[in-house]
Amino acid sequence: MVSAVIVAGGKGTRMGADKNKVLLPLMGKEIISRTVSAFENCKLIDEIIIVTASCDMDTVESIIHRDGYKKVAHITEGGTLRQNSVYNGLKLAKGDIVLIHDGARCLVTDKEICDVIADTKIFGAAAVGVKVKDTLKAIDDNGNIISTVDRDKTVHIHTPQGFKTREILNLHERAALDNITVTDDCSVFEYYGKTVHLTMGNYNNIKITTPEDIIIGENILKGRI
Repeated sequence: MVSAVIVAGGKGTRMGADKNKVLLPLMGKEIISRTVSAFENCKLIDEIIIVTASCDMDTVESIIHRDGYKKVAHITEGGTLRQNSVYNGLKLAKGDIVLIHDGARCLVTDKEICDVIADTKIFGAAAVGVKVKDTLKAIDDNGNIISTVDRDKTVHIHTPQGFKTREILNLHERAALDNITVTDDCSVFEYYGKTVHLTMGNYNNIKITTPEDIIIGENILKGRI
């Protein structure tokens, strides 16, 4: 059994919106609905858990009900930090494997979801990512360039990120006890010396974060249509 935890507790600050960015429309359909749809339609996903802010739970629930999603098993409240929200979702996951996904990455493809599940089964943990296209530079505290980063060994990490449910749950509990703060779930694995496999993804799997991303996302959707 495979569970998907969708973390959708953003405040929309960088979007300049007065509400959670996942509640904003993208070509007439809320971002959260498009995200849930990708996992609902994937044959390998058995259940979906949505984690969102307490003030948005009723709205998200109404969207899920309106659009008839059957795999959503829980809509639960998030925490202060992203990792707290993930932990709240993980506690409800019944699958042996769990995918953790950003609610604002509504352009994820079925292939990416299936590929990360397959790699998680083989390697124990996997995350979708893409190779860096630009030249990367390291800088010092004064903003001066000090070296060039090896582009061939650098990737942009996206979601979903897949894990054995019991293992990632235990590591999140351990990180909380050790007072470790992370920005994604790969970082929890990395901190405790574990390896996450890279599942090659798609450059269009963007996270809708700023107003410009809405325009880009709409163009991606138009291209798919």
